[in-house]
Amino acid sequence: MRKDTLRLGVVGLGTVGTGTVKIVQNHAAMLSARTGTSIEITAVSARSRNKDRGIDISAYAWEDDPVALAKRDDVDVLVELMGGTDGPAKAATEAALSLGKSVVTANKALLAVHGQALAELAEANGAQIRFEAAVAGGIPVVKALTEGLAANAMTRVLGVMNGTCNYILTRMESAGLPYDTVFQEANDLGYLEADPNLDVGGIDAGHKLALLASIAFGTQVDFDAVALEGIGAITIEDISRAADMGYKIKLLGLAQMTDAGLQQSMRPCLVPASSPLGQLEGGTNMVVLEGDAVGQIVMRGAGAGEGPTASAVMADVCDLARGIDLPVFGQPAASLAKAAPAVSATPCPYYLRLTLCDEPGALAQVATTLGNSGISIDRMRQYDHSDADTAPVLIVTHACAPNDLDRAVSALTQIATVVGAPVALQIQNV
Repeated sequence: MRKDTLRLGVVGLGTVGTGTVKIVQNHAAMLSARTGTSIEITAVSARSRNKDRGIDISAYAWEDDPVALAKRDDVDVLVELMGGTDGPAKAATEAALSLGKSVVTANKALLAVHGQALAELAEANGAQIRFEAAVAGGIPVVKALTEGLAANAMTRVLGVMNGTCNYILTRMESAGLPYDTVFQEANDLGYLEADPNLDVGGIDAGHKLALLASIAFGTQVDFDAVALEGIGAITIEDISRAADMGYKIKLLGLAQMTDAGLQQSMRPCLVPASSPLGQLEGGTNMVVLEGDAVGQIVMRGAGAGEGPTASAVMADVCDLARGIDLPVFGQPAASLAKAAPAVSATPCPYYLRLTLCDEPGALAQVATTLGNSGISIDRMRQYDHSDADTAPVLIVTHACAPNDLDRAVSALTQIATVVGAPVALQIQNV
């Protein structure tokens, strides 16, 4: 039910929390005009009370304990911006929901791991969980799936969902720098999480994909079923040779329902250089949604940062102020199916990089090994090489089943003329 005043309790005053406070303070009249409700902050909580954040929080009650804040009588909505899969974030969220208070959060990890249980708790107590800010920053992709595309049977969700990885890959290409150099550069610029593997290992983006897959396909969120592969093995040679073939390398999330079950993967893939995803530069995110009625929708924008993410937080707050009531994942939690993880993904072409001993018959052995696994070659290219003993070879296969490709790669490692481990990347046509 719409209230004359919606009172927020903000937990976490980092980059996003500070941005959220700024929007409430700077746009109070506009928010009231657009929602018909006065939106105000009554209480805040963070690790340090006296830290200079560039905002005035003196008018708000302070709580050291996020759970105590969630239980305050003068807090209608908990805005949870701490992060973390468990601990205070989970405890405060559960406390608010148990009291029938809705929660707005940017915490992708919490929902990716505990989303189903929290959705059930929210619905049991007449509360809502809103999480637009948890996926792709300022891009309103959650709203697009739950509302604008609600009449569609979704066929595929894919996209670049981690700006740091996209920055690293595009910077490697534009500057001709190796991965380790650009990784350190990104770290020095403050782009990486405290645990960098959350970014470059695909974990952060995998959390986002799991949430979108749940909404798109009406399934229980299942992060454990997301196949994860980071970008650490990508070399500048891979990037330049993919470009020679008309492709760009992206850390690409892909979710689609197959006959074998729900496929969810976050891994480096090749995409056509001329495609919207191929042209995506720097730290920008892009999500591609495909539905049976609407066709393909491409959404591009800032995937992180104070302003874009706080904008998404406040979009959810505005919906609550308007009295809009939606299930957490687009349909009642009890109706969400428990999807079987796809054992094998949909067939697709592959980019395969090998280093071979420069001797007669080496290429023939590779072709025979691929053929024995049911894989045919679309294109093959051998590059000039400075090492007289080895030669780099690039192969693009026709579409094949991932299991067949894995079997072929395993067999290739047993050939004496193959030096080192082959690199295999999917090619996704967008």
